[in-house]
Amino acid sequence: MKVGLAVQQTRSAEEDLAKELERVGERHKTDQEVYHLTRTLAEVSRRNARKITPFQQRYPGSGGTRQDEEDPGLLGRLREKGETLLESVTGPEGGGRSGLLEAAREKGAEAIGRRPESGLLLLRDLRRIYALASEASINWVILGQGAQAAKDADLLRATKECHPDTLRTLKWANTMIKAVSPQVLMS
Repeated sequence: MKVGLAVQQTRSAEEDLAKELERVGERHKTDQEVYHLTRTLAEVSRRNARKITPFQQRYPGSGGTRQDEEDPGLLGRLREKGETLLESVTGPEGGGRSGLLEAAREKGAEAIGRRPESGLLLLRDLRRIYALASEASINWVILGQGAQAAKDADLLRATKECHPDTLRTLKWANTMIKAVSPQVLMS
């Protein structure tokens, strides 16, 4: 049964979406709507990932880890190096961000917020969120179908509870793209 793989891929997609939402929020700190909403949506994605984590133990073959953690390959090794570098600057919990790095980020966000390029950056970031939310959404659909085939009422209930949240993120990104793109492209 490959349901475990679908659980792992869905959880991974939600975690990736949450990380990107937080990155975008930090990058666009001067835009209060984007900053606060991305943080809220990131927490919803993390909550959804936590809701399906117990199903990884129920289905063999999910392994409980992401593929790149089992065999990191080039991408996994680069991610580890980046996390190690970030940790050396911010501390192991990321709590050291109140120092030089956080000040640089805030000044950069302020500077970018006043430049026309910030709109292009926001469009690029929204496009990335849209793509990640689309991936997570289709993974929820696949997982829901697997839950039906396996006759797993608990997993099916979890997919029906969580998938609408991902669709909301997808719709938010789409709406923002429609609102921002005319202004950015015509300026």
